[in-house]
Amino acid sequence: MKKMFLWLVTVLMISSFVSSHEYKLNWFVPPANASTTFNDWASNKQFQVGDTIRFKYKKDSVMQVTKEDYKQCNSSHPRFYSNTGKTRFMFDHFVPYYFISGVSGHCEKGQKMIVEVISHDQTTSSSAPPAVLAVVWFCFFSFSLSLIA
Repeated sequence: MKKMFLWLVTVLMISSFVSSHEYKLNWFVPPANASTTFNDWASNKQFQVGDTIRFKYKKDSVMQVTKEDYKQCNSSHPRFYSNTGKTRFMFDHFVPYYFISGVSGHCEKGQKMIVEVISHDQTTSSSAPPAVLAVVWFCFFSFSLSLIA
């Protein structure tokens, strides 16, 4: 029974180190008098590799584009495109991601966003990535279990 409890604690600790977050975003054309932008929303988050954004929208689309296409609101060569109304996008690199609406005129009206994906090192004082910490915890608890047995 004691071994089972320690094993469960170990699994829970490991899963807490390697968890990711899903952010939900209503994707729409901002009103002309809007005081905040999508970039304001994104800058208040600490996006990491493995995190996702779930874009929710009606009669629109979301595109991931290059920095230049973002600046020019150019939707002709997207890296990613979706118009399902509920788009889930997962971050897989430590780079800035540029998003625009694919509907003509929407980007120019402010329906665009930059997401900075930062490394784990930038969010904590620890220099070890989550996977390394998980392995250390696992080894510690495995060693503890062998002492109890």
